[in-house]
Amino acid sequence: MAIFGLLFYIKNKKMDNKNISEKIIELKNADLALRDKLIKSGQLSSGYNNEMKEMHNRNAKILCDIIDKIGYPTREKVGKEANEATWLIIQHSIGQPEFMKKSAELLKIAVREGKEDPKSLAYLTDRIAVFECKPQYYGTQFDWDDNGLLSPNHFDDLKKVNERRKSIGLNTLEEQTVIIRKQAENENQLPPTDLEKRKQEIEEWKRNVGWIK
Repeated sequence: MAIFGLLFYIKNKKMDNKNISEKIIELKNADLALRDKLIKSGQLSSGYNNEMKEMHNRNAKILCDIIDKIGYPTREKVGKEANEATWLIIQHSIGQPEFMKKSAELLKIAVREGKEDPKSLAYLTDRIAVFECKPQYYGTQFDWDDNGLLSPNHFDDLKKVNERRKSIGLNTLEEQTVIIRKQAENENQLPPTDLEKRKQEIEEWKRNVGWIK
């Protein structure tokens, strides 16, 4: 009976994780569909769209509940696609500082255990640093500069950044800058018409959601 009970538990757990995987992928697909709509309408660069903000917050709440239930959704728990979708949802949960930082800690543990890609942690760590007005470690985060070009957010030292990037399998920051700018061009992203106003709005937003005091 004990063996049959264990097999039943394992089967049910696999089914639960399958349902969770499908839910996470569904959240990711909705996110990307909205992004694609905003790109086509030319609204992606016009500040933080309210519809997108609501979706990001909603997705973060659902994913937070999932993580509370099963822990960080690693590949072995939910499969490759849902695992990658998890990371994207976390990256986009910019209005939920505590959730993003909690996820980063769980991801750090998973990387240490060899269950997650260190590149995912690099992007998330940098994103948090930028929102907290700290220098990023790997140079993964970009924004518009005074010349109307997408450039890396503040980092400490180019040589050190490139060494860190190389250590986890990333290209150089110079190479990545070319790629990011080309992607923005392909998506018809344009710099803000009033950069100073946008910077002020971002600082105000950071305070309002709790990234800075």
